Amino acid sequence: MPERDAVDDLVDQWRHERPDLSPDGLAAMATIGRLGRFAALVAPRVERVFAAHGLRTGEFDVLAALRRAGAPYVLTPTRLSRALMLSPAATTHRLDRLDDAGWVERNLDPENRRSILVRLTDPGRELVDRAVADHVDNERRILGPLGPDDRALLDGLLRRLLAGVEDP
Repeated sequence: MPERDAVDDLVDQWRHERPDLSPDGLAAMATIGRLGRFAALVAPRVERVFAAHGLRTGEFDVLAALRRAGAPYVLTPTRLSRALMLSPAATTHRLDRLDDAGWVERNLDPENRRSILVRLTDPGRELVDRAVADHVDNERRILGPLGPDDRALLDGLLRRLLAGVEDP
């Protein structure tokens, strides 16, 4: 494990320039900085996997939400927007591309003709099943430097951290 990283250098610069900043605050800055740096470095690796399947990350998210819903793989656009934490307009934009590609279809709800249902098509299900398998393998490789115990510890700590910042 490296003794120092780029975040240490940034924090040292702040410590030198602003010795009045609390050590605890600078330690928090280092942790948040590492989380952000990790996310920025991992994002292109994740996107490459989806691109190999002709998808963008946001489009995969829609297909995955429908797949996780279970057969018959149907959700309303409102439920999709909530599940993905997107505006209705952003959801519509993603659905347009997925519909054009034949991976989802939108139909009137037979029980409420004012509502639309989004359904994962068979080609969409096959696509998301292939993509998620590659995605899981990729994430396993990304976390490869950590052993199972370290991954479990990190997962628990992040779960606790998220619980403290997520909306109730």
